[in-house]
Amino acid sequence: MKKAIATEKAPAAIGPYSQGVEFCQLIFTSGQLPLDPATGEMPESIEDCTRQALTNLAAVLEEAGSDLSKVLKTTVFLRDMDDFAAMNGVYAEFFAGSAYPARSAVQVAKLPKGARIEIEAVAHK
Repeated sequence: MKKAIATEKAPAAIGPYSQGVEFCQLIFTSGQLPLDPATGEMPESIEDCTRQALTNLAAVLEEAGSDLSKVLKTTVFLRDMDDFAAMNGVYAEFFAGSAYPARSAVQVAKLPKGARIEIEAVAHK
């Protein structure tokens, strides 16, 4: 059975979707923007944006009974591919110590709220 995941430790959904969904021991997260859940503000630098997006992603996974070490696949959406190297450095810190998940990284024309990055994941429990 499908179960919606919601936590106050990550930004609330800004549309008709869940922060994540669990199905058959798999967790599918919605894309996480670099919004601070307490203030609704976004950092300036791509490094800080990446940190915040991954922190939000971790909060959704934690609410579902999972964590970053159980992530199987991520998709990173970047507003500017020139940010790839800086994003990659921070991303590596968050997944250090475990087998890196499979990943796609793509440049997009625009992201919600003018964000520089959005990250989604599929994980297991």
